[in-house]
Amino acid sequence: MDKALIDTDILSEIMRGRNSRVLEHAATYSDEYRAFTVSVVTVAEVVKGLRKVSRALALERFIAELPQFEVLPIDTQVAILAGNMYAELERSGQPIGRADPMIAATASALGLVLVTGNVGHYARLPDLGFELRIANWRD
Repeated sequence: MDKALIDTDILSEIMRGRNSRVLEHAATYSDEYRAFTVSVVTVAEVVKGLRKVSRALALERFIAELPQFEVLPIDTQVAILAGNMYAELERSGQPIGRADPMIAATASALGLVLVTGNVGHYARLPDLGFELRIANWRD
């Protein structure tokens, strides 16, 4: 199993513990790498989501568990790649929002597999010539 960047949707499924297929992949990954790797963007999305629905205890638990994750920052190289991805997606009439190109660029720049349930969403990037390996733990 290759090292991966876990997208927000899959991390949310891991946290909820309901999808047995996702949990099976997560356990295998955790055994090998000991920590899930996420983008700072995913951290922001999870915090926003939990706060928006007033899940204060879940938010506190998530923040307390963050030291167990490998949280990757966005550096200049990732920011430039994300900007290029975002521009090409918009130019081709296939935007995917602002957060997702940053997550995809992080995975791409570091040679990580992007683990997501939004495969069709992110598949637009390789179609536009960007290097991005994608896996879906729901399969």
